[in-house]
Amino acid sequence: MLLRSAILAAARNDGLKRLVTYAPVSRNVVRRFVAGAGVEDAIRVSRDLTGQGLAVSLDHLGEDTTEPEHAAATAKAYLTLLQRLADEGLAGGADVSVKLSAVGQALDGATALQHAREICAAAQAVGTTVTLDMEDHTTTDSTLAVLADLRRDHPDTGAVLQAYLRRTESDCRELAHAGSRVRLCKGAYDEPAEVAFPDPHEVDRSYVRCLNVLMAGAGYPMVATHDPRLVAVADERARWYGRERGTYEYQMLFGVRPDEQRRLVGAGETVRVYVPYGDEWYGYLMRRLAERPANLSFFLRAVVSRS
Repeated sequence: MLLRSAILAAARNDGLKRLVTYAPVSRNVVRRFVAGAGVEDAIRVSRDLTGQGLAVSLDHLGEDTTEPEHAAATAKAYLTLLQRLADEGLAGGADVSVKLSAVGQALDGATALQHAREICAAAQAVGTTVTLDMEDHTTTDSTLAVLADLRRDHPDTGAVLQAYLRRTESDCRELAHAGSRVRLCKGAYDEPAEVAFPDPHEVDRSYVRCLNVLMAGAGYPMVATHDPRLVAVADERARWYGRERGTYEYQMLFGVRPDEQRRLVGAGETVRVYVPYGDEWYGYLMRRLAERPANLSFFLRAVVSRS
């Protein structure tokens, strides 16, 4: 937990950010977890993954936008991505993940909602979907409010819930209804103990409780985990609740456990790979390192091998 807190603190350190961003070794390591800087990189990786029978969810990296022009540019980047997916015949196997903080959530609710509506409309036009990423706990209520508004016209807009928050089991009950797509993940932000479970074992138990709610409900659970134990639990729970394959899916990150992704596909499961792209990769990478010690070890081995 101390190591995780230290890494998440590093994510907010501007000096370290500059050092890591411009270090040659970083660019090599980032390729494992990030598709690339531009939309064509996202298209290339999407084509490769869908060719292996995997679905994708694409994230144009960026968050905590405080300038209207930047928020508008991010929304435009998503519109460009969606059109390119359609042009390449990839839209059917794709979803796009949007952080509301990247499209103006910190400016005002109306700005983020308007940009999200534009993205949802463009996704619907090309035959794909949008999922609203969840960020730190201070934005949970506003994100769920935007979700409810978007679902009036775009009912297939996906939600993300984080098992480490104490409120999440209740949120799962609210969202486990017909037509509701819900991605359940553990959570990757540094949260106070009064709102989040501090112990990893408590987080795991919360994940299973939330998974039970979603699998028992009428919605579409999206099981976002790399933990072998939770993958096994999800499989058992799906069978227990009489879920047929295709009425739920697994989700994993680009560059993390690719063999397991292919194994699940070979077993007939739907697996979606979360594929980030863009220049603003630093915060994303730090959270991935904080989530799994194996990721940190990979990064450090790469540094040593290049030094």
